[in-house]
Amino acid sequence: MKSILIGIVVSMFVLFAGCGKEQPPPKKPAAEKMAQPAAKTEEKAATETGKSPQEEVAYDARGRRDPFLPLIQVSKEKPKKKAGASPIESYSIDELSLLAIAWDKEKYYALVMLPDKKTYTITEGMTLGLQGGKVEKITNNTVLIREYINDYKGEIKPRDSILKLHKGEE
Repeated sequence: MKSILIGIVVSMFVLFAGCGKEQPPPKKPAAEKMAQPAAKTEEKAATETGKSPQEEVAYDARGRRDPFLPLIQVSKEKPKKKAGASPIESYSIDELSLLAIAWDKEKYYALVMLPDKKTYTITEGMTLGLQGGKVEKITNNTVLIREYINDYKGEIKPRDSILKLHKGEE
């Protein structure tokens, strides 16, 4: 028991004996010694104005992409209006609204309204929309329009849009 107590006292003495000495500060490079007078004058100026010194960091983003933007960009730009195009070809298919559908013995007719509040009658085979969509089929309550568009990979794919006469039915 005495030997354990002596061992603890000796180890405590060794531990506390090392804590009493102060370590000398590490030596500063010559470049920092040169910058010290300028830093002291900045500190004096900051204390005189009442503001704390702050480092100013400048970032030059030239030639670099924005890290917060997605890598694949899907363009939402509207295609340009074609010269000599009809008013129906000047608007996107999403902007058209279906008002009525009529039919006779041979074919169906659909009445659509453009965003400028003008109405037009369309039939199967007509071209409409900014992407050159064709009216594929008109039934007694829907109009099917097929467009060929570029997807995010740049490939041309068909996109079907359905205009419903009664929007509540789905």
